[in-house]
Amino acid sequence: MPELSHRRRMLVLAICCLSLLIVSLDNTVLNVALPAIQQDLHAGTSGLQWTIDAYTLVLASLLMLAGSTADRIGRKRVFMAGLVVFTIGSVLCSLAPNLQALVAFRMVQAVGGSMLNPVAMSIITNTFTDPRGRARAIGVWGAVVGISMAAGPLVGGLLVDSVGWRSIFWINLPVGLAALLLTLRFVPESRAPRARRPDPVGQVLVIVLFGSLTYAIIEAPSTPFRSVAPLAVVALAALAALLVHEPRRKEPLIDLRFFRSAPFSGATVIAISAFAALGGFLFLSTLYLQNVRGLSALEAGLWMLPMAVPTFLCAPLSGRLVGTRGPRLPLLIAGFAMTTSGVLFAAFETETSNVTLFAGYVLFGIGFGFVNAPITNTAVSGMPRAQAGVAAAVASTSRQLGQTLGVAVVGAVLASGIGSSSYREAFVSAARPGWWILVGCGFAVLALGAVTSGRWARGTAERAAERLEAAEVRQTVGTSG
Repeated sequence: MPELSHRRRMLVLAICCLSLLIVSLDNTVLNVALPAIQQDLHAGTSGLQWTIDAYTLVLASLLMLAGSTADRIGRKRVFMAGLVVFTIGSVLCSLAPNLQALVAFRMVQAVGGSMLNPVAMSIITNTFTDPRGRARAIGVWGAVVGISMAAGPLVGGLLVDSVGWRSIFWINLPVGLAALLLTLRFVPESRAPRARRPDPVGQVLVIVLFGSLTYAIIEAPSTPFRSVAPLAVVALAALAALLVHEPRRKEPLIDLRFFRSAPFSGATVIAISAFAALGGFLFLSTLYLQNVRGLSALEAGLWMLPMAVPTFLCAPLSGRLVGTRGPRLPLLIAGFAMTTSGVLFAAFETETSNVTLFAGYVLFGIGFGFVNAPITNTAVSGMPRAQAGVAAAVASTSRQLGQTLGVAVVGAVLASGIGSSSYREAFVSAARPGWWILVGCGFAVLALGAVTSGRWARGTAERAAERLEAAEVRQTVGTSG
């Protein structure tokens, strides 16, 4: 890709951020609308889980395929296709006649979404080649998540209260169309120097692994053990088959050599942990504010601001810290803040007081604001630019898998705790185990951030990058020969 002017690079970054905005808005807006969907479509707790997890599950399953496909046939082309499919899926969601149709149309949305964020990150990686400039661009990217978290609950609450929950999907249309036209005009095409071949067996194994695991977790509270146990066995078998199959391929769907880098492996687990915490946090908070406190969707959205504003403010600061001092400090701040927030809810029933609820939300927002930039930067830094799409897709997959598991596990724990009792009577005590799970997620961010960002970890990253570069050269020579 030819070197672009500073203004053109900024424009490309802005266009890529538009795609992140509609995907992130979709998640935050939907969380505020859950009680309205529950009432209108007569959904139980597991039904609400599926409206979120159907999307994140398909997204997680297809992100790596989308990343490698974009590297192969062209990032701009795949990015534009994703915008079209996501926008069509949004229209279908707004017309869903029942819960089953809504879940199915959310899956259509996810097919489009899988072609957006990892491909946009790959475009950014290839546009901003200077490490410091890339880190700052990723900081801006992370700030968009903060914007969506701030605007999403407010916009969603206003739309749900004034028009109805179906209108939350309408906002994707103008943003999606604008991003499509701007991409067509201003984003240059780019692809990897050498095309990577598809890995259909690996793709099927990933879908089976994620799907069976999520289904087993969500349905466990309401399904006999003998019905759920086979799904857990299927998930384990798919994981084992994946670990055997992928190393035998010259061009695997998941290049396990990436995980020889301690920072990359750490970033993957940190992403799963942080986004599991986010998924569980939003799920518990939304149901508590509306179903227990009796707030309207807009009032619940306003209560999300103490979490959303710090995320928005801390994300660019985190990007600058990563660019100047590396990922260690942002990860430690993120882990400490998220862990402390979880402890407040789990041990002190923070949600029962306005002052402590506010403090818990602020702490979580700070932690989540600091975690995004180091995850993304660590995932793509040091990897061959030819595999930027695959590396970014692994990071994005980890995020979506984490959010899927967070909603599935915390929702299952909540459903088991409430049982046949009413939300108002049983919610706080039933949610406590879920908050302790979030404490564990925050501590994982803290511990792994400390372990995988030191001198030893950087050495493993350098050695992994050298092996990957050497393997790329050998394959290129072999192909040309």
